[in-house]
Amino acid sequence: MGKQILLENIDKANLQLFDTYRALGGYASVDKALKDMKPEEVLEEVKKSSLRGRGGAGFPTGMKWSFLDRSTSKPSYLICNFDESEPGTFKDRYLAEKKPHLLIEGMILSAYALGASTAYIYIRGELFYVLRILEKALEEAYQNGYLGKNIKGSGYSLDIYCQPGGGAYICGEETALIESLEGKRGNPRIKPPFPAVSGLWACPTVVNNVETLAAVPWIINNGGEEYTKFGVWKSTGTKLISACGHINKPGVYEVELGLPVEEFIYSEEYCGGIRYGNKLKAVVAGGSSVPILPAELILKTARGEPRLLTYESLSEGGFDTGTMLGSGGFIVMDETTCIVKNLWNFTRFYHHESCGQCSPCREGTGWMEKVLHRIEAGHGKMSDIDLLADVAKNIEGNTICPLGDAASWPVRSSIRHFRQEFEQHVIEKRCPLSK
Repeated sequence: MGKQILLENIDKANLQLFDTYRALGGYASVDKALKDMKPEEVLEEVKKSSLRGRGGAGFPTGMKWSFLDRSTSKPSYLICNFDESEPGTFKDRYLAEKKPHLLIEGMILSAYALGASTAYIYIRGELFYVLRILEKALEEAYQNGYLGKNIKGSGYSLDIYCQPGGGAYICGEETALIESLEGKRGNPRIKPPFPAVSGLWACPTVVNNVETLAAVPWIINNGGEEYTKFGVWKSTGTKLISACGHINKPGVYEVELGLPVEEFIYSEEYCGGIRYGNKLKAVVAGGSSVPILPAELILKTARGEPRLLTYESLSEGGFDTGTMLGSGGFIVMDETTCIVKNLWNFTRFYHHESCGQCSPCREGTGWMEKVLHRIEAGHGKMSDIDLLADVAKNIEGNTICPLGDAASWPVRSSIRHFRQEFEQHVIEKRCPLSK
C-alpha cells in the first residue's frame, strides 16, 4: 500500500475521540501554526504543496485562498463542502466518520490562514449520523481549547458550526451551497462575483471539500515541499478513491497520485480484480458526471501509454479519448453491464436533481431521460441516438452551473464509445443484456 496521509491509523480503536486522536499526534499542526507561523506562512506552505481541490474541480487550493478579498472590512468565512452527493463517491463520509478531528484540525489551519473567525461544515442531509459524530468532535475540540476564544493563548479565535443540507445534489455547487446556508433555495448564483469576493452574506468566502481541508495538517507538519514528493508533476500528494461496482474489493482507498489505473483495478492491495473473473468493460473514473471510458482507453491512453490516476493522465486526449479524475468516484463495469441502462439511470438522477433555473438543463435532462427510456424499453429509433447527442451538446456550456455539463458528458461519451450498443437496442427492440 502506498503512502497513507489521510487514512493513517484509520482502523485505530476510538479514533473518533479527542484523546485517542491527540495521542497519535493530532492537533500538533495547530500548535505549530498558532505558535510559530503567521497566517500568510500557512498559506504559503499550502501553495508550495500544489494541493489541488479534491471535490472534483482540481483547482490549486493555495491559489484559491489567495483570491480572497482582504481589502474589505467585512468578515471572511470558510465553508467545508460536505454535501457529498455525487453518485459513486463516498470517501468524504468515510473520512469524517472515522477521523472527524482531522477535518476539524484542517479547518482550524485553513481558517487561520484566511483570517476567518467563523467556519461552517455544510453536510449532506442524509448523513445525519456523521453530523452527530462531527458535533461530538467539535464539542471535544472546544473543551480542549482548540476552538472558541483565544485558542491556546494565541489571540486567534474560531467557531465552527455544522449545518445539514436538505438533500439536494445541486448544493454541492459552491454558490448553491452558500444560498442554502443563508436559508434560501439552493440555486447557483451567476458569477462573477465569485465567493472569494462576495460569498456568504456578501462577504469574502472560501469553500473547500472535506478531503482538501483534511490534507492541510500533514502539509503544515511536514512542509509543502515534502508533500510534492508524493505524486507526479502537477498531481501532487495522495487521493482518496471511492471504488465500487463489479470489483472484488469495493471500498475507500488512499492512493499516491500516479498509480497506474490497471494496477489499481487488478492489484490485491486495491480493488482485487473484476468479480467472478469477468472482463472489464468500462469505467467511470471520477463520479457519474465525468465521461465514461471503455476498457481499452481507461487502461491505456490513445497513444498506448499506461493510464495513471492523475488529473493530467486521465484527461489526456480531451473528452474524445479521456475523462476526469473528478471526485474519485471510481465505478467499474464488467461485461454484464448494459451501457444504455446505466446511462438512463444516471440521466434520471440529473433530471431529478436539476434546480430548474436554466432551461437547457431543466428541459434537456428530461428529454434525455425520456429518449433513453424509450431506447432501453425497445421502442427507440435510430434517429433517437443522434437526437440524444444533439440535446446533450446543446446543454453543455449553456447553464449557470456545471450540472448541465455533468448531465451531458456521460451521454456524449457513452454514445461516442458504445454507439453499437445503442443501435443494437433499436435493431433488436429490446435490451440485448436483459434476461
